[in-house]
Amino acid sequence: MKREQRFSIMKDTTIGEDSVIYDQVNLYKCKIGKNTKIDSFVYIEEDVVIGDNCKIRPFCFIPSGVTIGNSVFIAPNVTFTNDKYPRSEEDWELLETIVEDGVSIGAGAVILPGICICKNSLVGAGAVVTKDIPANSVVAGNPAKVVGKR
Repeated sequence: MKREQRFSIMKDTTIGEDSVIYDQVNLYKCKIGKNTKIDSFVYIEEDVVIGDNCKIRPFCFIPSGVTIGNSVFIAPNVTFTNDKYPRSEEDWELLETIVEDGVSIGAGAVILPGICICKNSLVGAGAVVTKDIPANSVVAGNPAKVVGKR
């Protein structure tokens, strides 16, 4: 279900049944699964895939190259990146990032490109994820380190 969209841009986007997309979002050529909630002030670029039963809170940036599984929670102000060495005038290399099913990412976390956050892991608020996170792990800090298990 799309709510009234007055200030949003949704271009060539597939939105699954019973999903809720709030106003003031930018969605470009991405795929949103069923029963997923996208809050206001979220920017999702082309070719991003978001699974079913996810919740994306306000002020998140999800660029091309990111795939998000099912039942994933992404707290406010989470930023994903897709290039390790960004430059304004040179070619760049798109690095893919995978977030597997059941993951929760805390507020203000930064997810660097080319990594996998494996099933049922929890990323603490403010963490900077620089490498793969094993399944069922709790990570925190900068750089993020395993501090426990789920």
